[in-house]
Amino acid sequence: MSHTEQASYPTDLTDEQWQIIRKLLPQPSRRGAPRTVCRRAVINAIFYVVRTGCAWRFLPHDFPKWKTVYGIYLGWRKDGTWQRIHDSLRDKVRRQENRKTSPSAAIIDSQTVKTTEVGGERGYDAGKKLNGRKRHIVVDTLGLILAVVVHPASIQDYDGAVLVLRILGQLKARFHRLKVIFGDSAYGRNNLPECVKAAFGWLLQTVLRPVNVKGFVVLPKRWIVERTFGWLGRYRRLSKDYERNIKSSEAMIYIAMSHRMLRRLARSES
Repeated sequence: MSHTEQASYPTDLTDEQWQIIRKLLPQPSRRGAPRTVCRRAVINAIFYVVRTGCAWRFLPHDFPKWKTVYGIYLGWRKDGTWQRIHDSLRDKVRRQENRKTSPSAAIIDSQTVKTTEVGGERGYDAGKKLNGRKRHIVVDTLGLILAVVVHPASIQDYDGAVLVLRILGQLKARFHRLKVIFGDSAYGRNNLPECVKAAFGWLLQTVLRPVNVKGFVVLPKRWIVERTFGWLGRYRRLSKDYERNIKSSEAMIYIAMSHRMLRRLARSES
């Protein structure tokens, strides 16, 4: 079934969204027989999986064959295409908001999620009493992801922060304006702020909860990263960590955020 005959799903790319993302896709390989599959239909299928949470082999039959879709997804995960698409879209959103592509401030936090029976790296988070993995992210003040690392939930926030900040440090040339990173009290321990300052020149500033205040409190800056986790929670593939490989877990986050940013960009151009 051609793309024009394919059933329409809420996750499908609009024409405006397709025009944005098609320019970011890798050129088809010149080796072997030319591809006959529609790449727009493949991306629609991948967005469908991430948004609905269905297994690859349960893709509706009006999409390309699931093995073809999965093969392209996996190839783009391995060669970094999903992260490159995500980063390009983030830069576009920041420019749309009249921001420079390099933020001056960021926020760090983690989220523990359960894993499933598929296996792979996992661990027990004694604080949350969950067996699974942690998603450690650094976001800008718009809530857009700058860096992400998924690791077993048994790894403490301090060590997880080291992992994600190391990734962010590898991108320091891109984020040359970054000066301060906000986080909760867990990131103020074990001389982490001093280590971050010495290694990268960033100020790691803790945002503390007000004393003697009970119940839910909106904390300055911290609510931004919590909102990002809320955005990710709308994608059912991310409601738990269904992936065997943690690199697939990270790719699913990049894909979900890319889908969200595409919708935001297309609305502004329509």
